Amino acid sequence: MNTHAAPGLELRATPRVLSIAGTDPTGGAGIQADLKSIAANGGYGMAVVTALVAQNTCGVRAVHTPPVEFLRQQLDAVSEDVSIDAVKIGMLADVAVIREVRSWLEANRPPLVVLDPVMVATSGDRLLEPSAEQALRNLVPLVDLVTPNLPELAVLLGEPPAENWSEAVEQARRLSAATGVTVLVKGGHLTGESCPDALVNSHGLLADTVVEFALPRVETSNTHGTGCSLSSAMATVQARTGDWADSLAQVKAWLHDALVHADDLEVGAGNGPIHHFHRLFAGKAPVGQEFSRSLWQDIEPTRTAIFDLPFIEALGDGTLDEAEFSYYLAQDALYLNTYSRVLARASALAPTESAQLFWANSARVCLEVESDLHRTWLGADTAPRKLGPVTKGYLDHLLAASVQGSYAVLVAAILPCYWLYADVGDRLHARFLARGDGSVHPYAAWLETYADEGFAAATRQAIAFTDEAAGNASAQERAAMRTAFAQSSRCELDFFDAPRLHAGASS
Repeated sequence: MNTHAAPGLELRATPRVLSIAGTDPTGGAGIQADLKSIAANGGYGMAVVTALVAQNTCGVRAVHTPPVEFLRQQLDAVSEDVSIDAVKIGMLADVAVIREVRSWLEANRPPLVVLDPVMVATSGDRLLEPSAEQALRNLVPLVDLVTPNLPELAVLLGEPPAENWSEAVEQARRLSAATGVTVLVKGGHLTGESCPDALVNSHGLLADTVVEFALPRVETSNTHGTGCSLSSAMATVQARTGDWADSLAQVKAWLHDALVHADDLEVGAGNGPIHHFHRLFAGKAPVGQEFSRSLWQDIEPTRTAIFDLPFIEALGDGTLDEAEFSYYLAQDALYLNTYSRVLARASALAPTESAQLFWANSARVCLEVESDLHRTWLGADTAPRKLGPVTKGYLDHLLAASVQGSYAVLVAAILPCYWLYADVGDRLHARFLARGDGSVHPYAAWLETYADEGFAAATRQAIAFTDEAAGNASAQERAAMRTAFAQSSRCELDFFDAPRLHAGASS
């Protein structure tokens, strides 16, 4: 599948995203959830109201639909003043509203449109009259991505709901083939330990291709507004990345953690909302399930030792000697050449398509993105040709894990290079921002690379795959995973300390 955006989409660091949807006075769904999702994923949110909904966490009480003339006035007021990078469409109450939104889309042609077809409630109740359902079906070909839940996917096709994941993917294929639109099919309504989502595209040069991501299902009843939040987040992140697969990987990791922290909010007596801003309160430090959390707890002495290193302290406050930083980056550049092969090996061993795609993409990013940072700092000819002893020891450990043939042990060995870097980058970057003195940090580019939300999202995905692998592993294999994770963590500690000992040595 070509997962990249249309050529007309201009990527922006802070996309301007318009939500066209109904309201939720308790803030968990509708436009209120959309605005939170857009902000949480780095966008600037705008809103046009299609319906005023009297609802709470226990259900909907009444719906008031303003005149369509006023709807068009809202739409024109925004589009005549603001350049819109992406549009998310949610609740469209009736035929007149759907036709008005369609007319505005045809006149303005936004560069990116995501449709969440609000047609069937979680309870199974139909939310639209049959005539409005047909009008909404006719709207689908005008958008770039449609994000139905399983009952809505069935209604769009005029078929019974899918009873399992394979049936859902096949229905998504038929909808994509019929409309020419990419379909995000969601497994939230199914049961099981895993919660899959997939991008399905049945048209173009690479037809009948599915890109699937799965994370462990979060046990919580606080899922109100999940569909609204997912679709508005996808519109926002796609306007930043231009790649649907990358966008789904980031959004799924964010939404997973929003569900993990949903119970913290304690909002309402029914099905409460997800925690859109969990990262604001908990920091960007990734969160895993029981197994990975125990791994993280096991290495607490190592993590403490890392932050006590003179190298890390000086890197954080900007006083690090340039020779030490250059030695560190040069060794890291050499490390990445082999590390990318280890990631490729993880892709080859991975048991699912989503894991294969993630590790393969990680190998590519490892070389293309991070190596570019090293070239920026080091230039073309300054990297040492010889591995330092610490670098060689670390790579020997990873290569040994990669040839043993155990996918679970290999991903556990790989994980610290994600998780510890995300932790160090996040904490040092936050410490620098907290200074607030306007000073220029000489190593700001490094801090921003590892404090970046894209890297944090990749780290969460790596954690989730490690938890998934542990769930399928034997007790003996899980013990080996713990050993591999702990050893890689100690290697990271030594790697950060090596510049102090070897920066002056000849390479």
